[in-house]
Amino acid sequence: MKLSIVVVAWNSAADIEACIDSINFGSEFEVIVVDNASSDATRDKLGQYHHLKLVANGSNSGYARANNQGIRLATGEYVLLLNPDTRIELGALDTLANYLDEHPAIGAVAPRLVSPDGTTQFSIRSFPTAASILWELVGLARLFPRSRVFGRWKMKYFDYDRPAEVEQPMASCLMIRKTVLDSLVPTPSSLAPGPSSLDPCVMDEQFPIFFNDVDLSKRMADAGWKTAYIPDARVVHRHGGSTKQVRAKMIRESHRSTFHYLKKHDRSGLFWLKAIVLLPLLEITSLLRVIAYRLRRPAPAGN
Repeated sequence: MKLSIVVVAWNSAADIEACIDSINFGSEFEVIVVDNASSDATRDKLGQYHHLKLVANGSNSGYARANNQGIRLATGEYVLLLNPDTRIELGALDTLANYLDEHPAIGAVAPRLVSPDGTTQFSIRSFPTAASILWELVGLARLFPRSRVFGRWKMKYFDYDRPAEVEQPMASCLMIRKTVLDSLVPTPSSLAPGPSSLDPCVMDEQFPIFFNDVDLSKRMADAGWKTAYIPDARVVHRHGGSTKQVRAKMIRESHRSTFHYLKKHDRSGLFWLKAIVLLPLLEITSLLRVIAYRLRRPAPAGN
């Protein structure tokens, strides 16, 4: 088996058929869908695809844990982590797999993500640090988005028309060597409580929704593996098809995961001094974003 494709779905009825139907690959592949207890028509729509492996969770176990379930079932040489709000353009997966075939030092490869209108998405970032998050929180990154200092995290200056080695691509579509995933054995402290903690976990389940992909890329880089971005492989991404359904909760979870990531990967020995500044800012900006979202949200019909 050349490729295993792992899709985690949650209330993805609006996207899942287009995603599955778009999958095209020139070698043998398998599709594994882990459904996190969808309450819409997602499972009914998945029932028409008899070729895929379906894991039907009884509760929403989180994105990281569901990916771990799918990865454990994968038998391919390469594993593609794929969001359900994507559509794969013709030949994209072959381009990614061929690149891994030809570059043994590359552990993972990412395509160009484009919006439905064809515009390239800002999908490449550097690993966040306390300083780069601080510039984001106080607004300097927004004022100077192309600065190599203040805009370092979101890298608005990145050239999306050229292939490059990168630190952290968005994992909405990310192809990784299975041997690399198998080698990333987490420490006991990074395992979430529960029965699945007894199983091999590639993704850190303490990041249930956000920053699990950032953490994964960081651990791959720390282990000596490189990640590449290939612009000629194109994947359409609707962006946030599931998380937009619970936006306020996701804002709070994003800020919590940011803090947890910085705490986990800070090696300076001075993290708690930095946290004195960062933690209040994270709490304040999270609250302000939730308030702004609620004020912008349209009133329910009939009011």
